[in-house]
Amino acid sequence: MTTRGWICRIGVCLLAVGLSWNMAEAKTQAVKSVRVGVIGPMKSTDGENMWRGALMAQEEINKAGGVKQGTAKIKLELVKVDTNEEVSVSDAVLAVERNVNKADFFVGSKRSESALAMQDVLMKNKKIFISSGGVHPELCARVGKDYDRFKYFFRVILNSAYMGKIMFLHLGDVAKIVKEELGIEKPKVAILADKLQWADPIVAAVEKNAPNMGLEVVGAWRPSANASDVTAELAAIKEAGAHIIFQAVSGPVGIALGKQWGQLEIPAALIGGNSYGVVKTFYDATGGYGTYMTTQTSVGPVKITNKTIPFWDSFVKRFNDFPGYTSSSYDAVYILKEAVERAGTLDSDKVVEEMEKTDYAGAFGRIVFYPKGHEWAHDVKFGSGFNTWVIVQWKAKDKVSVVWPYGWEGVTYEGSEKYQLPPWMVKQLKKK
Repeated sequence: MTTRGWICRIGVCLLAVGLSWNMAEAKTQAVKSVRVGVIGPMKSTDGENMWRGALMAQEEINKAGGVKQGTAKIKLELVKVDTNEEVSVSDAVLAVERNVNKADFFVGSKRSESALAMQDVLMKNKKIFISSGGVHPELCARVGKDYDRFKYFFRVILNSAYMGKIMFLHLGDVAKIVKEELGIEKPKVAILADKLQWADPIVAAVEKNAPNMGLEVVGAWRPSANASDVTAELAAIKEAGAHIIFQAVSGPVGIALGKQWGQLEIPAALIGGNSYGVVKTFYDATGGYGTYMTTQTSVGPVKITNKTIPFWDSFVKRFNDFPGYTSSSYDAVYILKEAVERAGTLDSDKVVEEMEKTDYAGAFGRIVFYPKGHEWAHDVKFGSGFNTWVIVQWKAKDKVSVVWPYGWEGVTYEGSEKYQLPPWMVKQLKKK
């Protein structure tokens, strides 16, 4: 081949390399940001905390340069979507339909009934949806039953079945304290839960399993999640002689319950789950009467991982509030960011593959998803060494203490304290 021929060939090769590089560069430049839709009831405490958690993650990620894609880093943007889902399922569906093309991925949700409906919309559009609020097991059971359709759904918080298990473990601990400190041989339990789908399996589990724990169930009361008065329910519970009130409430009724329980000095330990009781405003909203109530949540002021206390302190300093369980959107955004970086693309199918490999030590604990084929595929794993959640007890205006896990399967997080019975309960029942 002549010298001129070699030069031509080299020129063609360099042109091909140049074109290839330019195409790759153009592709990277075309994707200017990763857009994450935050969907939730933004006018409520849970929706507000959902947004706060995602916002903190976004700001930290962008401050560090953004999301890596190839040789470049692109910014992470948030799209706020108010679903009004605690009031209307149809509003939630409409909100998602209107915004489905405004974001590449979605995090959030609160009410399970609405989350199921929004899930249908997002799965149809092949949009990854990471729940930081909807807890009904069916959300991930759908992934197990119809993987190809629902594989884009993941959850970073424990489902209500695991929540029920944790509350049972704590119920056993509190029953033991009631027996030891008050000399009550067979404590009586009253159930007070939302009249909503998510709470149904918890109520059924208490009714079935409490007797096997040496406890007597005196009844179940199911007020509206939006109720503003539960004095009738509390009067009936007191009349039934309950020593423990097992709550499972997720709406404004949680404020009324905490306040009226303390005002009336109901001689029964108020334990379980109260989503409005996990934030700092609960104290003032109940006039301080909610002190000594416990509630289950996903994070507390203890060392769950090395990221927990820094996140907790930063959140409290910035928002003058405690992070609620929906603030797990913070970890959801980080998990999504890492999966996108590993995938090297925003393509949902490729990102799903990387999401399934997640093993992330977040502010809310270790997050590993159950694999394809599991009953609850893409749900977060529960247990010692994985994600445990915590139970906190109100002790003062600005203080909640983690009281569970406290020795469970060898787990006691640094900073935890032993559960304390309400003083008025001890005073009233010790007399008897």
